[in-house]
Amino acid sequence: MAFVSAAFVAFMAIVGLLYFAMPKERRWIVLLVASYVFFFINSHWLIVVLFIQTLVTFMCGRQMASIDEKMSSVLEGLEKKELREVKASIRKRKSRWMLVGIIFNVGALLFLKYNMFFVRNINVITQLFGVHISSLGLLVPIGISFYTLQAIAYVVDVQRGKVVADKSLPQFMLFMSYFPQILQGPIARYDHLAHQLYEGHSFEYKRLGQGTQLILWGFIKKLVIADRLAIPVNQIFDNWMYYDGPIVFLAAMGYGLQVYADFSGGIDIARGFSQILGISLTDNFRQPYFSRSIEDFWRRWHITLGAWMKDYIFYPLSLCKLFSRIGKTARKLFGTSIGKKVPPFIAMFVVFLLVGLWHGAKWKYIMFGIWNGVFIMFGILLADQYDAAKKKCHIREDSMSWVVFQIIRTILICSIGRFFSRADSFMQSIGMMRHALDGWYDWSFLTDGSLTYLGLDFGGWLVLLAGILVLFFVDLAHERGYAIREAISREPIVARWIIYIAAFFVALILGVYGVDYNSAAFIYQQF
Repeated sequence: MAFVSAAFVAFMAIVGLLYFAMPKERRWIVLLVASYVFFFINSHWLIVVLFIQTLVTFMCGRQMASIDEKMSSVLEGLEKKELREVKASIRKRKSRWMLVGIIFNVGALLFLKYNMFFVRNINVITQLFGVHISSLGLLVPIGISFYTLQAIAYVVDVQRGKVVADKSLPQFMLFMSYFPQILQGPIARYDHLAHQLYEGHSFEYKRLGQGTQLILWGFIKKLVIADRLAIPVNQIFDNWMYYDGPIVFLAAMGYGLQVYADFSGGIDIARGFSQILGISLTDNFRQPYFSRSIEDFWRRWHITLGAWMKDYIFYPLSLCKLFSRIGKTARKLFGTSIGKKVPPFIAMFVVFLLVGLWHGAKWKYIMFGIWNGVFIMFGILLADQYDAAKKKCHIREDSMSWVVFQIIRTILICSIGRFFSRADSFMQSIGMMRHALDGWYDWSFLTDGSLTYLGLDFGGWLVLLAGILVLFFVDLAHERGYAIREAISREPIVARWIIYIAAFFVALILGVYGVDYNSAAFIYQQF
């Protein structure tokens, strides 16, 4: 059931009506049933995998809570030394259950999603000895990369004492399976989302209007922009040897924009429907194409993944005892200025290695992560020298020319990285990069009608250009702090409904449909 299908629109409407028809204290049950129905429709028997991961994660949380409850009475009246020893013992016992939860969930993800990747690479070595290992070819549940990260964050937060372990298995099942965000996020934290799901919310007309706006905007980004961009992008990437360098490079830039409209469009639909119910999901994007550096880009792009990696990978690694020793050694070898940056440098490399691997079980995704990580790491390592060079060149940070230069530079770096994530293989991405360097003397394709051979006619290109311009100005308004949805909500009711109806018909009439069109193909749904 695709997010942009009529079936899903009907599903949302039915769920919304049932939700507000139920008594407040039972409204979460509607969401639980709807979530498991949605998961079963999309993944069938693999719903068992979701339930088992949920059950194990829940039991690990309850075991840690049980340790806290049993030891709470023991802590009373202890001296400081004994208190420290008992607390250390509690942390150690809770850490064991935390590790059980982490290992089980990571193991399930690796076994189901990455077994073919590992088997293929092991066979490269074993074939030298005449041995071949067959992969299992397992099916992967929808959203496993997303809800697995939620499960890991949950057991870690319970161990740290940040959240109290959930006492209700059915309610925890809802947290793990909430259907609007299970396909492609955002990656939720228990302390932010769980209580919103469990408590019933009253109907509010204002939320209905603003949520509908967001849903319609998500449909426009997905159907009018992303899916129309996919036509020339797919044509060029599938036949890249027949096109000159500028067209190949523009295809990489186009793919970056396609991913943005596609991914953020899906998130908007999830956030819009949730807002109607009174549930606030974290915004996953903050105008990433106005970023002034790669580091800034990843603070604005897939925000919940970046925050997860920072809290559960980067900080634990960079602050652990091993990295502390590495930092001391690095300061002795390279001096304080560079040495103190080595631990976060290495931790950042690990983070982006995992970011690449999280995107998919192929080397091209790993290289995509490394490509972005290298620029961020050297930005950390050379930050002082970079600031000194700017001062020497009398560059003002707030000057418009410098800001525009930084934005263009970031877009170009990101676009080159898209060769890795979109090409069929790592070797193809390298070949396309080389090919993209040729033929820059000839720009006749802009005027000789060559663009019409990329799957879009003149009208299609006009609609696409108009859609991109609208997307740009909407992001520009948000970048400058202008709240568009709030402004529309303040308009008279007639004006508001004219806008809603116009947006509906834009998505309906200008969206990409047809015999060969697959509306289920959200790019991040595969992750």
